[in-house]
Amino acid sequence: MARGRLRVYLGAAPGVGKTYAMLGEGRRRHERGTDVVIGFVECHGRPRTIELLEGLETVPRKTMEYRGTSFTELDVDAVIARAPQVALIDELAHTNIPGSRNTKRWQDIEQILEAGITVITTVNIQHLDSLNDVVEQITGVAQRETVPDEVVRRADQVELVDMTPEALRRRMAHGNVYQAEKIDAALSNYFRVGNLTALRELALLWLADKVDDQLDRYRADHRISQTWEARERVVVALTGGPEGDTLIRRAARIADRAKGSDLFAVHVTAADGLTGARPAELARQRALVESLGGTYHQVVGDDIPQALLDFARGVNATQLVLGASRRGRFAQIFSRGVGMTTTAMSGAIDVHMVTHEEASRGRRSARAGGLTWTRRGVGFGLAVAGLPLLTLLLANLRGQLSLASDILLFLVAVVAVALAGGLYAALFAAVAGSLLLNYFFTPPIHEFTISEWENALALAAFVVVGAAVSVVVDSAARRTREAARASADAEMVSNLAGSVLRGESTPGDLLERLRVAFGLDSATLLERRPDAPLTPGRQGDPGCWRIAATVGGEPCCSPDEGAAEIAVDDDLTLVLRGRTPSAADQRVLEAFAAQAGLALRQHRLAEEAEQARPLAAADRMRTALLAAVSHDLRSPLSSAKAAVESLRTGDVAWTAGERDELLATADESLERLARLVANLLDMSRLQAGLLDVTAQPLAAEEVVPRVVADLGPAGDGVRVRIPAGLPDVLADPALLERVLTNLVSNAIRYGSAEEPVLVTASALADRVELRVIDRGPGIPEADRDRVFLPFQRLGDHDNATGVGLGLALSRGLVEAMGGTLDPDDTPGGGLTMIVTLPVYTPDLADPVLTSHLDAVRERRGR
Repeated sequence: MARGRLRVYLGAAPGVGKTYAMLGEGRRRHERGTDVVIGFVECHGRPRTIELLEGLETVPRKTMEYRGTSFTELDVDAVIARAPQVALIDELAHTNIPGSRNTKRWQDIEQILEAGITVITTVNIQHLDSLNDVVEQITGVAQRETVPDEVVRRADQVELVDMTPEALRRRMAHGNVYQAEKIDAALSNYFRVGNLTALRELALLWLADKVDDQLDRYRADHRISQTWEARERVVVALTGGPEGDTLIRRAARIADRAKGSDLFAVHVTAADGLTGARPAELARQRALVESLGGTYHQVVGDDIPQALLDFARGVNATQLVLGASRRGRFAQIFSRGVGMTTTAMSGAIDVHMVTHEEASRGRRSARAGGLTWTRRGVGFGLAVAGLPLLTLLLANLRGQLSLASDILLFLVAVVAVALAGGLYAALFAAVAGSLLLNYFFTPPIHEFTISEWENALALAAFVVVGAAVSVVVDSAARRTREAARASADAEMVSNLAGSVLRGESTPGDLLERLRVAFGLDSATLLERRPDAPLTPGRQGDPGCWRIAATVGGEPCCSPDEGAAEIAVDDDLTLVLRGRTPSAADQRVLEAFAAQAGLALRQHRLAEEAEQARPLAAADRMRTALLAAVSHDLRSPLSSAKAAVESLRTGDVAWTAGERDELLATADESLERLARLVANLLDMSRLQAGLLDVTAQPLAAEEVVPRVVADLGPAGDGVRVRIPAGLPDVLADPALLERVLTNLVSNAIRYGSAEEPVLVTASALADRVELRVIDRGPGIPEADRDRVFLPFQRLGDHDNATGVGLGLALSRGLVEAMGGTLDPDDTPGGGLTMIVTLPVYTPDLADPVLTSHLDAVRERRGR
């Protein structure tokens, strides 16, 4: 049976019309005669959506019991048994009730597709796994229901249901999305214009990537190699030279001209060893590319123009940015160069030749100065062509020049060949020149014999001088090459050591530099296990080693698996996979290995320091606690003690009123002392992650009035506006009352005497917000985080009112219940404290709270 097709309506946020679009498509297909059924649709009470259900068959849902509550879910078996052509199933990312056949609805849909039924479904961008954390960072709301990106990417069709933020907010304000009591909170939180704009951009970019994948698959299936300019992709070629920054920024400007374009940087490494570039310069240019939103790539190839074009065509590039040649004008006469060759071969790819300050100044790389095969070929060519021409010229001048003059002119030609082509070309020219001199100019002419010994001596001297000059030239070239190599190695090691000393490199960064510089497949830093023996025969046993850091392809698990091994010390060794490095590379590799070992130790010391930071913080807290309680605990103790001692003395006859006043003073002081001790104990439990939280469903309209009543006369000026029908929150009753009491007390104390404190509540998605609003001076934005630190009382300089644990403890208690406590400005002046708590849902309450408490304990432990 052929698999059904999957069509997904993707939206940027709730309310854009995904379900409406799905039902509209279902009705159109139904009117064309297609067998369409509704498997599961959530209308959320929206009248226009409900109207579209009319005339479409609905498969009955499956009812399930969970913790004493009935729930309805998609009946997979019923849909498969009905066997329609198309099934409409809403909310792809939905989590099923425990006990269902599958955990997630997308798994139900997979089974329906396998049964040959086409499915049309909906999903919001915030439910995609890869974007879940990004959406939480933007909106501040964590999404518990997610779907793997691959499920949506595999869909046969993905259609974006788009709506501008302003239009969606108008729909919200008109009551077309949420009920009236949720509108204000939704518009001021999740559905802000900035949030909706960011979500819309995420949806558009994700869908653009999906379209790119489809285009790449189509091109691969149809073997299309030429560039399709569906989207601008700019590739900039880097040599590691000083002109790289100019090229990168120019390429970035070209890419910025078209929205949604991509920037790629590529460096071609020769297949025979070290790159011709400076690794430090390439690393810096790579950081620049990534800071501009591009990606860095490295490819291996001896034919640089072909390698560049292969990479550009592989990423479907439309533009290729190259730097003007750094070779001198004389060198450009003999070779077209990479730029001209690439332009001639580029085809449909536009090539930009960018000039720069280094153009035509000549190359200055680690490979410069050596005798390349091209240079040797030029030397041999000069010998083969030049010596016959010189012979012809001197033959026409026979009788005007002596043999000595002929030998000197041939010697000049041999020196020119030596300068151009080095040792072997010069030796060839010297031997060939001596034979030509012997045959054409030494008596007897046109015979390979010499009649006079002086001529023989002159020819021998000619050969010796030519050979000597060629040896000197070749030695100088070799010394130049070695000096350039040593300079490059020294610069590489210097940059390497500097980055380690500055703490800028991790072991992985250093190994990546090593792998790139030497063209290796992988580089692995192995560490001997503590219990592994030092027996020489066990060195190659993978069980004796563990991987401390690795980059590249498949890592080596033992020293014997690599092409080369460099020991750092008895416990660390660097293993390389790929080409076998030469003996000249050994010193640089040893320096890399030593620096990688140093970086590993620095990294571990940093981790130990990070682990010690909580201990230092605990010490600072204990110090602050001792300093804070030195007066705050002594003050109520002193007051209570003085009152009790006064009552016990027999020297003074107290009246009944005075006795009651002393008892009231002692009682108030002891009550304040009890509160201080309770706060200190709770703060210590929070810091240790040991606070006992008993979460249960609570109604805000019941908790807030109790808090106001417990405040006594101070609560007379508090106004409560809690709308009816709010969902229950998941919280600990005692802790929540304590938090609200503290917040309302602070609002009364610091608020305006003319304006009452207001307590309101609203619901948004799966959260409920409780707001404590005052009209006081408020808190400057720069100080809002500081007021939540223990032992801080912003603007309060007396120590008689507590140790400053109120807000710090309140935030800790709210976080322990799975919520948040944040300050905000009150419109018109003042401070609003917002307590956000999760809505109680029986199927998810326990695991959500458990996971959150685990995270809180882990954070406290760190």
